[in-house]
Amino acid sequence: MTERLRIAVIGYGTAGQALAILLTRDGHEVEIFERVPTPGPVGAGFLLQPSGLQVLWQMGLLDAVRAHAAPVHRLYGDTPCERAVMDMGYAGLDARLHGLGMQRGALFSLLEDAREGAGHLHVGTAIEAVDSAQGRVRDAQGRWHGPFDLVVAADGAASTLRDSVEGGTALDRVYPWGALWCLLPAEDWPHMQELRQRYVAARKMIGLLPVGTRPGDATPRLSFFWSLPRDDFERWQQEGMAPWLQELHALWPQASARFAHLVDAGQLARAVYRDAVMKRWHHGRLVLAGDAAHSMSPQLGQGVNMALIDALALRDALRSHRGEAALQAYQAQRRAHVAVYQRWSRWLTPLFQSNGDLWAHARDVLLGPMGRMPGGRGHMLRVLSGTQHGWFGALPLDPGFIAALAEAPRAAASSSAISAAVNVPVT
Repeated sequence: MTERLRIAVIGYGTAGQALAILLTRDGHEVEIFERVPTPGPVGAGFLLQPSGLQVLWQMGLLDAVRAHAAPVHRLYGDTPCERAVMDMGYAGLDARLHGLGMQRGALFSLLEDAREGAGHLHVGTAIEAVDSAQGRVRDAQGRWHGPFDLVVAADGAASTLRDSVEGGTALDRVYPWGALWCLLPAEDWPHMQELRQRYVAARKMIGLLPVGTRPGDATPRLSFFWSLPRDDFERWQQEGMAPWLQELHALWPQASARFAHLVDAGQLARAVYRDAVMKRWHHGRLVLAGDAAHSMSPQLGQGVNMALIDALALRDALRSHRGEAALQAYQAQRRAHVAVYQRWSRWLTPLFQSNGDLWAHARDVLLGPMGRMPGGRGHMLRVLSGTQHGWFGALPLDPGFIAALAEAPRAAASSSAISAAVNVPVT
């Protein structure tokens, strides 16, 4: 039997939502603290990899997710002269595997429904400090909450709480490059099963990812992003839309019909990224999860997937161990998976987002041949799919999950059916 704990979860993004669902299902008393008054999704869209999809399958949510997501079988990137730089398909790893492009709003809504009101959600409550010895948390009004048996900081890439893990931070810096992003109607876009990117050296990158629909909106959409140095955000806005749109159409005329929907700077949100490496993920009763534990460049698209895996790993550690031993087991399991992605992300980012023309030239010359070397393509596809574990291992995928992913999508289950399915403990 799992020991019943009183647990605080700080942050209600993907990691916080998944933790709230999994921990309350195991009988723990969970309180969630979210700083914004009205929680909602942050971001346009993302690519769910097999690693993250397996967690959603174990949670009983795969059919509900597939009802709104767009299957993605290929990742393709080229230059304005249509010279291929990257061409990778999941079939090279396993013909039954693929990713799912999804709107953040869709996943947020599905996870919120799956929580079914379990746990107590404190909205508009920013947590500024954690007493890791006593398991108490202090909000911005100076009120203390707790004590809790466990405090999980899942407050995102810009976490203000990761420093509470004494001696834990090895690196915490903001990347010099960010992005502009928004959702656009897909309409007759011909590449509805592919992530498409276009590169101008490493200085410019445009991307279009099919992300399906969301509850309440049946319009299939694309997630659009434009890479931009953080220091250029203000200049971009001051110069106005006209010169930027002219450049956009010139660089990717094949996508011009999609870009016709970009008419106002207010449509586009800004994203900045951090690189945070922790020597330790826990201290006393405090433990980190999601981007708070391991934020990285989105170049490999693993953020949401890592958050889901963290939540499942912490639940499993609490099932098998008690006290600090559970947190040590969780950290040991996750660091072996996360470390290689942080390193690859750090190395790859200058190849796609920098002023380094030599880096971009090396990328264009070497990326294709590396993917054709013995063992090279398999390694690259495991990194892509989120299943690389350490430098030489592979994260196992359950045969039942692979079979479920290969099946034709079924209609989304009703709320009662999902509730009945997901309350069966998964071992």
